[in-house]
Amino acid sequence: MGGEPSGGGAAAEGSTVRAKSPLRISFAGGGTDLPAWYETRGGAVLSCTLGSSAYVTLYPRADRRVVVRSLDLGYAIEYGLDEQPAFDGVLDLAKAAVRRFAADRGFDIDIRSDAPAGGGLGGSSALTAAMVGALALHAGKPLAPRAAAELACAIERDDLGIAGGMQDQYATAFGGFNRMAFDRAGVTVAPLRLDPGVRNDLEAHLLLCYVGRVRKDAGLIARQTRFIERGRAETIEGMRRIQAEVGPMAEALLAGELERFGRGLHRAFVHKKMMNPHITDGTAADLLYEAALEQGALGGKLLGAGGGGYMLIYAPTARQHAVRAALEARGGRFMEFTFGEPGLQAWRSRAS
Repeated sequence: MGGEPSGGGAAAEGSTVRAKSPLRISFAGGGTDLPAWYETRGGAVLSCTLGSSAYVTLYPRADRRVVVRSLDLGYAIEYGLDEQPAFDGVLDLAKAAVRRFAADRGFDIDIRSDAPAGGGLGGSSALTAAMVGALALHAGKPLAPRAAAELACAIERDDLGIAGGMQDQYATAFGGFNRMAFDRAGVTVAPLRLDPGVRNDLEAHLLLCYVGRVRKDAGLIARQTRFIERGRAETIEGMRRIQAEVGPMAEALLAGELERFGRGLHRAFVHKKMMNPHITDGTAADLLYEAALEQGALGGKLLGAGGGGYMLIYAPTARQHAVRAALEARGGRFMEFTFGEPGLQAWRSRAS
């Protein structure tokens, strides 16, 4: 991580704390982790984490100042521990995480991420988890994955009032391939122990294509919640079908039946648009997806809540050149990725 402790002579002696938490791909079940759904019907999600992460570095200070710098966006904020920072849309996740820990002395914090904000890869929750991991270790109270996920959920949903579900926080904290279940009693995380050859073969068959910038003002999650609460028939049926795909798709992975898994992705996307028909409005997602299917892709889905970001595509390796060329000709941009096993990690470092 880059960046030197600021404040002239204010830097304190003591170990630097670093944390990283992975981005994720959600294969099926997204939306059923919303309280409006799972509190009465239960929910299920199948997801995995990537080798890409959000990163936090914390440098202790000798005074009571807090400095947070975003190395990606170029933002920087500074305030005192005794002050109430304004939640104004600038590094609010970091401010809210700091507020959760009663620190005696201040610190400088550098943050960065391997993916753009709003790409549908769970980057915000990965950053929140990395903040929680770094601050907890700095306080001498490291957190287990479940406790870190619960605190990240509380910061995003309760402290900041950000609409959304719970899958991202648990996915990034636990890491790996997981089948998650949601109900009033809590969240159950069941790891999928894939054969290494199947895991590598799946990685070879998946593509990540950026379809365009996410429209932050779309309110897609809030709209979806309203559809659920009003009992919109298409939304309820779409969500039931999405939830029903989780088990068969997990079984397909465990059995190494990747074509069956790829076709499950297609059904998940169809059901997702039934759940909320606005998820591709104002984007090139439908155009790009149809082009991918025409070139031999078996399935895929828009990641995250929709409105832009990344599309996951399953395509036979012999057809991937044609798929890439067709989508790039229509403005799509591909991101190279690998799967990642570890979830949230935090450690002390003597290196600056």
